[in-house]
Amino acid sequence: METTAVILSGPRQIGVESLSLIAPGSGDLVVEIAHSGISTGTEKLFWSGTMPPFPGMGYPLVPGYEAEGVVIEAGPETGFKVGERVFVPGANCFKPRADGPVFGLFGGASHHLVTAASRVTRIDAGMGAEGALLALAATARHAITGFDKALPDLIVGHGVLGRLLARLTIAAGAPAPTVWEVNPARMGGATGYEVVHPDADPRRDYRAIYDASGDVRLIDTLIGRIAKGGEVVLAGFYTAPISFSFTPAFLKEARLRIAAEWAPEDLIATRALIEAGALSLAGLVTHCRPAQDAAAAYETAFNDPECLKMILDWKAAA
Repeated sequence: METTAVILSGPRQIGVESLSLIAPGSGDLVVEIAHSGISTGTEKLFWSGTMPPFPGMGYPLVPGYEAEGVVIEAGPETGFKVGERVFVPGANCFKPRADGPVFGLFGGASHHLVTAASRVTRIDAGMGAEGALLALAATARHAITGFDKALPDLIVGHGVLGRLLARLTIAAGAPAPTVWEVNPARMGGATGYEVVHPDADPRRDYRAIYDASGDVRLIDTLIGRIAKGGEVVLAGFYTAPISFSFTPAFLKEARLRIAAEWAPEDLIATRALIEAGALSLAGLVTHCRPAQDAAAAYETAFNDPECLKMILDWKAAA
């Protein structure tokens, strides 16, 4: 089977090209992708050439781990049916070209994908482009749940991840968190919580601060804002080495936690929250472009502060 996919040939070298897919097995699905999202974290690092060494990394690569579409082929061992709507967290299903392999990092920005059914999650057909946000929502859910994890009372950054963290905190029945944002273009859109500039917030007794900015320069500032024994959670993706001044952290008996990516149970729980109406994904997709316009879409996603989430629309792909 042939498909079209976004290919990064090198830093800032992006296009949409034809690729061949591997043959599906008895436990695999073939999914026709309708929408895929552009990550302003990991994908921006691949696009800019600033990604630290990463397992399986190399160019050319197909990026993307946020995709939703329809099953068009289902192996006999999958338990799925043709026509079901699914979320796909990427795939590594591309045959090598004549000039060498094409890496699937993370392989979701493609019109068609072959993937093991165990990696796929059913979603409501009415979700549309918002279905591509399931992994990001599950990542936010993973950060705030689990044993001995305090819900945030301060969130740093009002991008998509920060908004999801705030919505999940409220959905959990906790008091509404404060959210810091320095970009005026991202101050709006809050429902049930307050967004403020850090300079306008005098509080220095936060119990749990979740940083969704990815800015390592903020760590000393955040440690200075926690109560004694408080926690700073790094929920973004950080490329620079992380360091902090020891004495303030010592005096606060500060705790530092790294929030990893979602686990399968997070996808299931997040889908249940969405289906129950406890978590809304509304208002997070701000831009949508045809997949053929991928080069311009990536530029906008990474450089336009008003773009919270860019979605590629594959429905018109040849």
